[in-house]
Amino acid sequence: MNLLPRLYGWPDAIQPLALFGKDQQLKSHHAYQRAKAGDEAAALDLLLDVAVSWLYQHRARFPPGCLYVAPHAQEATGDNAIPQALAAVCAAVWGGVAETSIVQSDRVYHTGADAMERMAARAQFVGPVQPDERYILVDDVTSLGGTLAELANYIQHGGGKIQDVVVLVNAGRNPALVPSPKNVQLLNRRFGDEVFNIFGIKPEALTANEAQYLIGFRSIDEIRNRLAAAGQEIDRRLRAKGIARALEGTAAGLHAVQSLSEAGTPAPVFQSKRPPHGT
Repeated sequence: MNLLPRLYGWPDAIQPLALFGKDQQLKSHHAYQRAKAGDEAAALDLLLDVAVSWLYQHRARFPPGCLYVAPHAQEATGDNAIPQALAAVCAAVWGGVAETSIVQSDRVYHTGADAMERMAARAQFVGPVQPDERYILVDDVTSLGGTLAELANYIQHGGGKIQDVVVLVNAGRNPALVPSPKNVQLLNRRFGDEVFNIFGIKPEALTANEAQYLIGFRSIDEIRNRLAAAGQEIDRRLRAKGIARALEGTAAGLHAVQSLSEAGTPAPVFQSKRPPHGT
């Protein structure tokens, strides 16, 4: 499987709207476990209790007519129903449309993974992107921000525009998504093209937390060694849960090869392709 390079960064003005900074309140809700396991009614029950009044408070922030899209994250314990339910509720409250045709085309098993394990298994997406339409990305929880960044990259690659980001929980150490120019410059100066060669991600397209994490490595060999160890840790963690995973080694890092396309899901569809600015 060829990974779509992450070339597009976040628009500079993007500041995610989040209800919580930690996930305890979300997990303590009586419907959370059922919603996380794929129960759509439980997901709606959870959102009605914890999120709807908050969404109404922020109506002025979101223009009508936007497309609300959530990663269809297929996790090890089942299909998480919360992101798609949140996208539908946001669209209803703010006068938009829930976009369901863009789907995650692989299983990356990020639950329980550390930062390098998440970067080693990049989420990928398929489905039609509508050029020039405004997309608002929605998820239940973000920490490193990589899955949302991959979704944003896919949409921008197809000519869509990222209008905003909404999450129930922003658990990242840095609540921002856009990396600081200082950190991007430091990564370019320290590692040159190696970050892109290893992960398939341009430094300016990293999230703020991904960039900060990579700055903690003193050499590119340290990153390569940690990446190799991360692949082994992913397999150990999944084997403990009875999950077999195939890995494909690419120049863009280790990647979970469990594609929906093998089950008949169409390949990526772009109605328009636009090169990133400055490339």
